[in-house]
Amino acid sequence: MGKPHRARLERVGESSNATTLELFFDLVFVFALTQVTAMMAEDPTWLGLLRGALVLAVVWWCWIGYSWLSNLVKADEGHARTAMLAAMAAMFLIALAIPEAFHDFPGGVSGPTVFAVGYFLVRAVHLVLFWIVADGDAVLRRQLVKFTPSMLGGTVLLLVAAQTSGTAQILLWVGAVAADYGGTFVIGASGWRLNSASHFAERYGLIVIIALGESIVAIGVGVNHLPISWPIITAALLGLAIAACLWWAYFDTHVLIAERALARVTGAERASMARGAFTFLHLPLVVGIVLLALGLKKVLGYVGGADGHSAADHLHGVPLWALFGGTALYLLAHSAISWRCARNHKPQRIGLGIAILAVTPLMSTLPALLALTVLTASLVGLIGYEWVHYKGTRAEIRHSDEEHAG
Repeated sequence: MGKPHRARLERVGESSNATTLELFFDLVFVFALTQVTAMMAEDPTWLGLLRGALVLAVVWWCWIGYSWLSNLVKADEGHARTAMLAAMAAMFLIALAIPEAFHDFPGGVSGPTVFAVGYFLVRAVHLVLFWIVADGDAVLRRQLVKFTPSMLGGTVLLLVAAQTSGTAQILLWVGAVAADYGGTFVIGASGWRLNSASHFAERYGLIVIIALGESIVAIGVGVNHLPISWPIITAALLGLAIAACLWWAYFDTHVLIAERALARVTGAERASMARGAFTFLHLPLVVGIVLLALGLKKVLGYVGGADGHSAADHLHGVPLWALFGGTALYLLAHSAISWRCARNHKPQRIGLGIAILAVTPLMSTLPALLALTVLTASLVGLIGYEWVHYKGTRAEIRHSDEEHAG
């Protein structure tokens, strides 16, 4: 009896890597990110921004559940493969329904209901497979029992929200997010299991890459119907430079330090670090990138002359705050992750994040392209400073063995 069971579910080891099925699953997440950015671009108001953030929080919670699950059993083996493909289908329904998550379009089935039902299916498949994986682990099963009410609560609130509108709908969405996140926080991390620090860190690094890729897509989508021009070329290159700086900030040494810190701890301490630094603190990181993508999309539209705009027009309101505020949020979240994992101070990133927020109102007085240039220069300056100031430390972290890495 034991051999067939092992054939159905294969455990993940400490040195495991992400599987191709997990990367395939992430492609649906890419589509969801694109849908969120497009939804906010259609309604560039503070209410539209709030709705986009709520949708992103729900979609993120769908994804993180499988990042924990696939750290226990290989996603592309046996029953886990079937469950992942089923979850992908439900996640795809969620992504399709994102434009109608708050307002049902005329005709067809109810978009808000499809979103809520898709969410329930994603979470249900996750919980059932997790229960099967926890066979013989009484502590993990107790944790899953404590985890279930928050999942059901969030789903029920989204289903009720699908039948409402206006302020009541927003409050129900906030309640759903609070139920999921708050419930998970309250039950603690000691009952969860994390088999591979390298696999877990890799999964979140890949999501950051995906989100940055979405920001690059936003650059192209923003002008794909406009004739190419020098302002568009300049703005596109500046946007790419910003994305490159954010990539550098995460992948140069940060991800190595975080992974090694996670590998050094075990048991409840590892689960707690993974939950805090990755599950919770990577959300504002991804939100910041999505907001940046929204801002870049609007800047490219401005400089390309879309909707009657011109290169001399000033970016203002939500698009401006998305561009600068999203970048600041990324830097501040980055600093919080570094502190949680390795107690590393990032004063230069915290300082720049605060400075970017402080000067955002002033940027509304500049043409959009010039404001984008200021943001790009500030990030290039940060990366240049860190490259010079921490040159020795960088070399040690990137090129020495783990036991000698600082």
